[in-house]
Amino acid sequence: MNIKDLPWFDRPGERLRQKGVEALNSSDLLSILLGKGKHESVMTLSSRLLSKYDFDNLENLSLDELTEECKGDKVSALKILSFIELSKRYHKKLVGGYDKKIITSAKDVYNMFSDEMRNLKQEVLNIVLLDTKNNVIGVKEVSKGILNASLVHPREVFKEAIKASAFSLILVHNHPSGDCSPSDEDIEITKKFIKLGEELEIKVLDHVIVGKDGFWNWLETQP
Repeated sequence: MNIKDLPWFDRPGERLRQKGVEALNSSDLLSILLGKGKHESVMTLSSRLLSKYDFDNLENLSLDELTEECKGDKVSALKILSFIELSKRYHKKLVGGYDKKIITSAKDVYNMFSDEMRNLKQEVLNIVLLDTKNNVIGVKEVSKGILNASLVHPREVFKEAIKASAFSLILVHNHPSGDCSPSDEDIEITKKFIKLGEELEIKVLDHVIVGKDGFWNWLETQP
């Protein structure tokens, strides 16, 4: 059904104006965002996409794959992917992200990285650099690929901390499987870097593993 086929008072834009954005469902909101469909009405396209995919799965589609789902309408595919990315950036700002100056828990760290790391197809190791009051003074990516204690060189981790004059740091990496449970290798790496940090007088405060729907962290597993 085309939007113009609806009574004027029942069109998504008019209902938003009269009742507020909260009164609209996700399909309505997406149809407003798309504006005009190329090969089918935006209401049909929005309803079809959201019934087949949730937003998480839409995010996993490439531009070409989403364009195909939109029946060749590349403009609509670009709008959807742009909307998802803007939503992620807004969420990151809302829950803290780099604007949250003080890290008080592993949840703060998870909030910083969840949107950008939970759907990555390979493991990435980041370090969060902190000052004496746990203010974030920098974030650096130090490794990409299989996380292995023999492959992640301490020099790359602590070099960045020394350059930033960091008092402490937190290790953060993702599990592409979505399961945030630590492997034996994750535990080995954590212990290794905590020990090295003690020797260098740069504390390794925690290790946070980002999964699809949650996180694991080292500190909360310790007696």
